[in-house]
Amino acid sequence: MISDLTRRAFMQRSVMAAGASLVLPGTLHAAIPSKLQWTAADVGSSGYIEATAVANALIEQHSSRIRVVPSGTSIGRMMQLKQGRVSLGFLANEAYFASEALYDFSTREWGPQDLRALMGREALFGIVTTANSGIKTIADLKGRRMALIQAHPSTNFKVEGVLAFAGLGWDDVETVEVPGYSAGLQAVLDGAVDAAGAVVGASVLREIEASPNGIGWLPVPADDKEGWDRINASAPLFAPAMMTSGPGASAEAPVPLVGYRYPILSVYAEATMEDVYDMTKAIVEGYDLYKGAAPVMSEYDVNKAGHPPYDTPCHDGAKKYFEEIGVWTEADEAWNTNRLARLAKVQEAWAAATEAADGQGVADKDWPAYWDQFRADHL
Repeated sequence: MISDLTRRAFMQRSVMAAGASLVLPGTLHAAIPSKLQWTAADVGSSGYIEATAVANALIEQHSSRIRVVPSGTSIGRMMQLKQGRVSLGFLANEAYFASEALYDFSTREWGPQDLRALMGREALFGIVTTANSGIKTIADLKGRRMALIQAHPSTNFKVEGVLAFAGLGWDDVETVEVPGYSAGLQAVLDGAVDAAGAVVGASVLREIEASPNGIGWLPVPADDKEGWDRINASAPLFAPAMMTSGPGASAEAPVPLVGYRYPILSVYAEATMEDVYDMTKAIVEGYDLYKGAAPVMSEYDVNKAGHPPYDTPCHDGAKKYFEEIGVWTEADEAWNTNRLARLAKVQEAWAAATEAADGQGVADKDWPAYWDQFRADHL
């Protein structure tokens, strides 16, 4: 997480990119349009700050005008991308949910969206508890109190994936509803729950670490193939990752957790190979200009961010560039092929469900439940 001090300092440097009222001179490398609009999360969020950092680099290098349009909701960001009001989205897990027609995207108006990724930096997620809770493994969570966040499918989805590592689900824990993400971590600190899902970097984690009870992370070791197969059966966007610094971890005592990508730089599949190739190249070429803008920006190194798993398949234009510079691997290609096949399967299931529902006269208000059951039966 970006500190408040870093955020304030960087936001002061980034007004130009947000408003797109000033163009800096620079040297042209990849060919990108002279005017661009991107979307990201709200002003002040890490996603917005990162998008603005990348935009500043491209403004300097290409003399382009780039406006980052903030949106506080996943629907808002996706709508801008779908309607063509922006050419690139710095998305969160709505990229995965939209491609799978889940949650907000299970309505008739949405359905599985044909999204593609350019790249995405690694973020870390895990289940946090206190050091003296007696909970040492994910399996130990059975019957214990677990925070369930109201109206926050992204975190709950990640928790569900981590629980699957040990063959558990929400029915195997005692769920305690909390009103928000931070409230879940506060509940761990206060002792109201035994564990909660956490994005590494949340400030309250330092409070848990400094408390008399201390902090504990539940390891998700990479060498447990069966555990990871269970995670990836429902969440192919997750991969093994190691936390080597932060609350409760160090280089000498690292903690194996779950890695995912945030933000995911996303477009629709219909974006041309040439346009996506050029944009991917421009972002990679600009790395030296934005890598120091915030601590997390070093994760945009193409040797890290240029590899899946992503929330969606990689766009052919981005893949072409990664192949040219020798980043794309056989494992990347295998993952991407499987992800494309999965997306096609979801799209086929949606078409079949729609046809069946129309034949049965299923009302629009009943469609999400109908689709949810159809998914369970066919996907």
